[in-house]
Amino acid sequence: MTIDWTGFAEIVSAAERFVLTSHVRPDADALGSELAMAGFLERLGKSVTVVNPSETPHTLTFLDPDGRARKIGEPGTLEEIRDAEVHVVLDTSAWKQLAEVGPAFRESAAKKVVIDHHVSSDDLGAVEFKNTAAEATGGILFRMAETLGWEIDETIARQLFCAIATDTGWFRFPSTTSETYRAIAALVDAGAAPHVLYRELYEKSSLARLKLTGVVLGRAAVACDGRLAYTYVATSDFEQTGAHPVDTENLVNECLKIETAECAFIAVEQWNKQVKVSFRSRDRVDVARVAERFGGGGHQKASGATLDGPLDEALPRLMDSLADALGCQPCSSADLPAKTT
Repeated sequence: MTIDWTGFAEIVSAAERFVLTSHVRPDADALGSELAMAGFLERLGKSVTVVNPSETPHTLTFLDPDGRARKIGEPGTLEEIRDAEVHVVLDTSAWKQLAEVGPAFRESAAKKVVIDHHVSSDDLGAVEFKNTAAEATGGILFRMAETLGWEIDETIARQLFCAIATDTGWFRFPSTTSETYRAIAALVDAGAAPHVLYRELYEKSSLARLKLTGVVLGRAAVACDGRLAYTYVATSDFEQTGAHPVDTENLVNECLKIETAECAFIAVEQWNKQVKVSFRSRDRVDVARVAERFGGGGHQKASGATLDGPLDEALPRLMDSLADALGCQPCSSADLPAKTT
């Protein structure tokens, strides 16, 4: 699926003031894509502000050492959004994922643009540049730069490398293609150092995260004759270990390592008692459809959603939805944890 970037180039040429934003709890694809786009636009002499619904996770501050990405509500952010001529949303097409940025986005008179690779989508009233077959939004931006002749310097190369590497599970997910490797080769040539970036991404865990991992994986369980694997995190686990919610990133993939598991989820209780869920699947189960039942979405094999709590009530709903997707009997009380706090 090839994107025609002519319309985007025209939008960029006609405007001077841009605001970039992405989804709640930005990952490396979201943040890397925002910062790379900011770099491209600033080279063209544009004024660019990055405003997100959430703070940048501490694990990704190496990508943004100058703190370019600001959280909405910080001084001046609403004014920047209102003053922008173009508002670009990267790595999401869902209102719910925009959280507090959503109302400001709706009210803004700016031209709206979406650049994304997710299947799940809302009508944001934007001009869309989407490729749902792309491995990452960072991959879309790499090909955009190639098409438009925009130079990729070392900083942008690092940002796009991390965006692509993380969203492909370090190139092991089925979304990885020969085109992915060609993009990565070009980014390495431009200055991205895989061994340095791998350490930044995966080898800087805190002791608290390690302890949280032990707690969470220690309660991993299966249902549907082993075809569904799951675990959960209560807020008390963060208090016990000193870890943070961002420290749960990628733990759902550990559940999918169980040999019999066809799909998996991790449910993370938030301080407001909502429950953030990450879904994963191997081949047959479309977890994007499951996530959409709860107002979320994403990809067929990797999706997310946020449910109303409490955790004890959210877990049975999640398990029954996944049991339905697997075509097995609703989960019994024996499949559920006896206590979640």
